[in-house]
Amino acid sequence: MTIISKSEFAARRGWAKSYVSKLASQDRLVLTENGKIDLEATEALLDKTSDPSKAAVADRHQQDRIQRDVYSQLSPLTESTSTAAPPQLIPVDGKHPDYQKSRALREHNMAKLAEIELGKAQGSLVSREAVETGAYDAGRLLRDQLFGPLPQLSYDLAAMTDPWQIEKHLTATIRRTLEEAERLSSADLDHALTVN
Repeated sequence: MTIISKSEFAARRGWAKSYVSKLASQDRLVLTENGKIDLEATEALLDKTSDPSKAAVADRHQQDRIQRDVYSQLSPLTESTSTAAPPQLIPVDGKHPDYQKSRALREHNMAKLAEIELGKAQGSLVSREAVETGAYDAGRLLRDQLFGPLPQLSYDLAAMTDPWQIEKHLTATIRRTLEEAERLSSADLDHALTVN
């Protein structure tokens, strides 16, 4: 048997204190002699006496509370692009989640989200998809750049007989090709990071 105050019960359920007082006036709370709430008995009584036709309204209010408490603290860009709030937690085996643990976890996750948003704003974090796309494009570009001059290079090398001239020509061609690939891949990576 867990005994809590009316204000603790209101905070636990995410309700206003006035609503808890209204439930008390409707005899929908199980109170002890000193006016405190017997948590388990009250929750069982509320489940038994709740109007099933109001379930959609209760769900909507719960989603509004989640939206207000969690998603409103994200950046405006993230808030406008978020799809829907996560589904409401369903008690397992009749046990409700521990409020303090849930709140600590929420605060921890909110701090992590704030850290991620700060990293994005500072430019130290970028989208994983942009990096993967940029790396793939850079690798493909390098491959194409290295294989591109081979037909012309084969004609040039066929006419040469001096090993030193062949090495010098190969080195110059490969260096030129790699420098060009570096310039192009840097520009592509910058473009990919600014677009995403």
